[in-house]
Amino acid sequence: MEAPSTPLKKPEFVALMAMSIATIAFSIDAMLPALPEIGAALTPGDLNRAQLILTSFVLGMGFGTFFTGPLSDAFGRRRVLMGGFVLYIIASLLAMIAGSLEMVLAARLLQGIGAAGPRVVAMAMIRDQYSGRQMAQLMSFVMMVFTLVPAFAPSIGAVIIAFVGWRGLFGAFVVFALINGAWFAIRQPETLAPQSRRAFRAKVLWAGVTEVLSNKVMRITIIVQTLILASLFALLSSVQQIFDVTFDQGDNFPLWFGGLALISGTASLVNATLVVRVGMRMLIRITLFVQIILSGTFIGLLMINALPEWASFAVSLIWMASVFYMVGMTLGNLNAIALEPMGHVAGMAASVSSALSTVLAVAIAAPIGLAFNGTPLPMVFGVFCCMVMAIGLMQYIRHEPAS
Repeated sequence: MEAPSTPLKKPEFVALMAMSIATIAFSIDAMLPALPEIGAALTPGDLNRAQLILTSFVLGMGFGTFFTGPLSDAFGRRRVLMGGFVLYIIASLLAMIAGSLEMVLAARLLQGIGAAGPRVVAMAMIRDQYSGRQMAQLMSFVMMVFTLVPAFAPSIGAVIIAFVGWRGLFGAFVVFALINGAWFAIRQPETLAPQSRRAFRAKVLWAGVTEVLSNKVMRITIIVQTLILASLFALLSSVQQIFDVTFDQGDNFPLWFGGLALISGTASLVNATLVVRVGMRMLIRITLFVQIILSGTFIGLLMINALPEWASFAVSLIWMASVFYMVGMTLGNLNAIALEPMGHVAGMAASVSSALSTVLAVAIAAPIGLAFNGTPLPMVFGVFCCMVMAIGLMQYIRHEPAS
């Protein structure tokens, strides 16, 4: 099929980029209602191990992003994104027929590598066409659309599980990827001109990595993104157990989680409205400070056992919403700050930033999630520590692009 040549109008471009990145959210959030069944079926002796279904996917995604950006810089955005969808579909089919937890984890790792294509290429395509605060504003709109997927994914997952069991979820992933890939193939033109491509050679790649990591702002934003993603992954790893084990709300989990996602989705709209006037750096610092206050207060309440169960549930909901809100108010801005000076190596920069932040975030989040002891305390304490470090690092970013 010949690639289209007419650039998409902004609304369709935003929707398509959001759906490409939403492959990640759907692959994670639709699995949440399935964790108890997967644990009972494949690891009945240690139900906490079912959380690895999530972290193995994220780990694969992190490793995949090391390659997808440089590949897209060398061969074009479209080819790499479509190749990622193909690998994602193959891995989904393997997970569907896997007979052990280890096989499912291996397939999820491969699935994550495939999903890295849509994630990184979408970011690079946005940078190909936008920069500065305009890019941050567009990223906010993308994130706003993106958050609709987590709102409905657990409910969709629960319905699929009710009718065909947890293996049917992987069939849904195949359908999602086919629809998204077809839309992309038919409508989205290539955004990287042939003369702007970089050879996929070890020497060139190493020079690109060195250039990216030699930039101080890029290094800081990678670490801050790591800490924010670690907080998000830790919450996602434990959220189903908190609703089910801590508050006996397992049956209502998809509804509660969907409500949280919808409320948190407004963060991207708020950010898009404020970022041009206030600036990316200031919004990030304010958001992190608010999260530190909320998490510190919640820790104090949990440690002195000051709340009855109904109040503890309400406070937990507010705190979870605040974590999701924090993600919507920070990640798009951090990506824009990081990629602004890297337009000539946008794919490489997106790869290095996404890969390092994701892999390191999994290393931080996995122990926090596995520390679940029937209360939210380990998770809240982990998020609090991450945010204290993140806001300290933000002091070293003194300037930002104003275009």
